[in-house]
Amino acid sequence: MDDTKSYKEYLSQITTFIFDVDGVLTDGSVTVNTDGELLRTMNVKDGFALKIAIDAGFKMCIISGGSNEGVRKRLAGLGIKDIYLGAHNKIEQLNEFLSKNTIKPSEVLYMGDDIPDYPVMALVGLPCCPQDAVPEIKSISKYISHKNGGKGAVRDVIEQVLKVQGKWNGNFNAKYD
Repeated sequence: MDDTKSYKEYLSQITTFIFDVDGVLTDGSVTVNTDGELLRTMNVKDGFALKIAIDAGFKMCIISGGSNEGVRKRLAGLGIKDIYLGAHNKIEQLNEFLSKNTIKPSEVLYMGDDIPDYPVMALVGLPCCPQDAVPEIKSISKYISHKNGGKGAVRDVIEQVLKVQGKWNGNFNAKYD
């Protein structure tokens, strides 16, 4: 990766989005109910952007260390087919996904927020993070969103890529919940 390039120069090359969950699609908080179930909150604007990107033909993948089935159901309901939960070595899942879909690492935008994301982010074309990511992740990111995790950071990066590629035109007919 050429460090002298602006992140905007990479946007036109992106065909694939990969996101972590906790701290990216959520704010990193968990609520524990009386049954011990961990509950997370996701931003509907992020969900809308995920759906629009899929409908526009982008490949989408989730790689998360967490293993909440509610998260899987939510993301699958948006049309995401490649969801790797309980991922402790995210490079394995990245390589499996790239190989299965014949994707070059240079075509991938990966958004992570914490140390487990670092090895994967070092391999992709456009590593990104939310504003509230840890310093180590900010140091490797080509783009740091002005939004925090779970507060629109995912929408921010998806919208930028789609706008640069002429696929964010306001003519959305996607069914969305």
